[in-house]
Amino acid sequence: MSEPKTTTVEVRLPTRMGYEKVAMSTASAVAKLMGFPEDRIEDLKTAVAEACINAIEHGNRLNEKLSVGVVLRAGTDALEVKVIDDGTGIKTLPAKPDIDRKMHGEEGPRGMGMFLIQALVDEAEWVAGSDGNSSYVRLVIRLDKDEG
Repeated sequence: MSEPKTTTVEVRLPTRMGYEKVAMSTASAVAKLMGFPEDRIEDLKTAVAEACINAIEHGNRLNEKLSVGVVLRAGTDALEVKVIDDGTGIKTLPAKPDIDRKMHGEEGPRGMGMFLIQALVDEAEWVAGSDGNSSYVRLVIRLDKDEG
């Protein structure tokens, strides 16, 4: 038996808002090639956009001298996406946002990104950079996800 094939696609984005759309399009194209259904591709696009915006805004602190790396690894049954920035990463995940408070204007609209990412993909992991290493978020979406 042969080893399962993995295809890797890498994109480097400028640290500028709007370029997350390039990562969304790339992730969408890879997911389509893998046979993901359209609703899962939409989930993936949203999660990738959120991760890229966080990398641009919080990781690289809008420093245009830095870039954001996006590495997609397509396996036989899952797509892994790493969004890499030059920040130190987050030490602890924020508390789950209170949706009711946000809906009633009692909390600001911000702070939903990480929660949204976790809700849209099968795995989400935030890895803080150390000793000069970049930090990244790792997203995994599986082909065999139950529909319904």
